[in-house]
Amino acid sequence: MRVNLQALGCRLNEAELQTWARQLQGQGHLVTADPEAADLVVVNTCAVTAEAVRKSRKLLRRARRANPGARLVVSGCLASLEGNALARAQDIDLLVLNRDKDRLVTITTQAFDLDAMTQGTLEQATDPLFVRGRQRAFVKVQDGCRHRCTFCIVTLARGEERSRPIAEVVEEINRLGTEGVKEVVLTGVHLGGYGNEGRGDLSTLIRAVLAGTDMPRIRMGSLEPWDLSAGFWELFADRRLMSHLHLPLQSGSDSVLRRMARRCRTRDFARLTETARKRVADFNLTTDIIVGFPGETQAEWQQTLSFVESLGCSHLHIFAYSPRAGTKAATMPGQVGDRIKKDRSRQLHALGRRMKREILEHFVGRRLPVLVEGHYGDSPESEWFGYTPNYLPVRVGIDAAEDPTNRILDLRLTAVHEDGEHLVGKRTPFDITA
Repeated sequence: MRVNLQALGCRLNEAELQTWARQLQGQGHLVTADPEAADLVVVNTCAVTAEAVRKSRKLLRRARRANPGARLVVSGCLASLEGNALARAQDIDLLVLNRDKDRLVTITTQAFDLDAMTQGTLEQATDPLFVRGRQRAFVKVQDGCRHRCTFCIVTLARGEERSRPIAEVVEEINRLGTEGVKEVVLTGVHLGGYGNEGRGDLSTLIRAVLAGTDMPRIRMGSLEPWDLSAGFWELFADRRLMSHLHLPLQSGSDSVLRRMARRCRTRDFARLTETARKRVADFNLTTDIIVGFPGETQAEWQQTLSFVESLGCSHLHIFAYSPRAGTKAATMPGQVGDRIKKDRSRQLHALGRRMKREILEHFVGRRLPVLVEGHYGDSPESEWFGYTPNYLPVRVGIDAAEDPTNRILDLRLTAVHEDGEHLVGKRTPFDITA
């Protein structure tokens, strides 16, 4: 059976896709990057925003058009929230709700009576991580969330919190290491809530991963700013833990944060980032901002712009607020018009570009290890891209006869690229010090 796997949305969806790929290959099935060549197409949907719902539906329609003869299996947040309507509208063969995601391969195998491939075919299968063009692996360690931010539909779609056993996470990372993976990202819906069922906490998990694996680079996915324990920053003494965190802020106005039911205020967030920069060398911050939350006044918007600028983030994930049925925010008065949201988004994107360039310029002249992920877009074959430990993007020219993919190279950062989005890296002799 040839299987094509597709995902939209968060890193957790990516982590689940990678798990399914390994399980399918373990049963003897072939994971293919070509949906038109597949016998079975699995789509992991997203519903975090109205735009994500639209894109998920479009992805399903495209999958069905591209290969009408393939069986179509759909999971993810949209499947859990609108399963019956989705099945009627999208010609789906099988729906697997989020609560059953961990058994998706078993459920699919039983539903379609899938026969395993021969051993000879199995040996020709390609590692699913690299079929999908990724040099890092996302490892799901936690699911669900107990908090109820007023804008968030994901807590309804994902359900109650649950964490994977530490030994199981360590075992998966070690297996990924044997497959050649150089970097893993620990992911969860509420990553900082890891272990709330009595499995320790996130710091305990990270210590175990650092002690029990040889993985060269370990990252954390999106992490709520109120979840960091007192000893958290000590973990970064091990340089294998990458010096970047994505801490969702959502708004730079305390009155908006209260309406969002966020558990962190701007003063707390500022103190947290100040501590991070003091305790972690080369620390880099990225964050999420929601534009046009219900009732957001011009004064509150100016507070957000000013506060975000004071933080100095290398990247902003900007979301125009969209009402999601079933959330408290959808019923709040003062819904902001689309024109205002677009104008505020443009302002924030402009600020984000300026901050990113300033941060990139700060690292010009430094020497840092870069994990090369592949060719950069449609650039010449001799141009490659990758990321520094603190998640700054780098473009580097390397002889076309050499393939540096999935290698960690020691690079001198010589300039900010003319696109303003990347550093320019240059290979240097190892006796040059930073």
